[in-house]
Amino acid sequence: MSEFTETSRLNFIVEMLKINTSASIAEIAEACHVSQMTIRRDLQKLTETGQVIRIPGGARIEHWRGAERSFFERLQKMGHAKRSIGATAASLIKDGESVVLDSGTTTLYVARELRIRKNVVVFTFSLAVLEELTSAEHIRVELTGGVYRSSSHDLIGPAVAKSLTSIYADTVIFGAAAISLSRGVMVHDPDAQYELLRAGRRKVLVVDSSKIGTEATYRLCGIEDCDLILTDKGISNDALTRLRRMTEVQVTNLR
Repeated sequence: MSEFTETSRLNFIVEMLKINTSASIAEIAEACHVSQMTIRRDLQKLTETGQVIRIPGGARIEHWRGAERSFFERLQKMGHAKRSIGATAASLIKDGESVVLDSGTTTLYVARELRIRKNVVVFTFSLAVLEELTSAEHIRVELTGGVYRSSSHDLIGPAVAKSLTSIYADTVIFGAAAISLSRGVMVHDPDAQYELLRAGRRKVLVVDSSKIGTEATYRLCGIEDCDLILTDKGISNDALTRLRRMTEVQVTNLR
């Protein structure tokens, strides 16, 4: 039985992270003598109050510097909306199915919600997704080849494209930097994996409302190429109407 109350446990976690800079969920759970699920809930509360930063498989207290800092700060931006979108996207994946998960912060929230699925195969080039699902007993993760890129904690290069061309999963879940209502789904990444869009039967775009009606550097695909777009209720009525003329759009309820 835990010797901590919830409040004292939260304080203990913060102090533990201050001392160690970072810790995994398993390490924190062992130190607190509670389940990993309890620690996940604790970290969510601490994240929402800005006391810690969630990282794949755990948390840290300090800001990361340089490119790595950028990835983990993006993970926190619009976190409430991304968590809601992630839960809805994960609900589309049934036990026994296969899914390709893009590299990105919103798809990492999808991975977190997939942990409870059984006999699901996840294909990804995201190291963050891999780390998130490492301890998920009934999930098989297949990682593509490629060269590590710290700015997005993922793999890039021809080896990723080659791997994706051999995959045809039930669903592809991918993110974007922007949705332009005139130019389509857009990204800032010159190494974006266009082969991703051919790696599955159903293509689901997960994107928070702050990116809708904006533009990025490169066009990834047309809006009509998405079978479903998942976003949050921050989307304007005008943008929602215009998107629904081109494809199916589902607005998730914030949790």
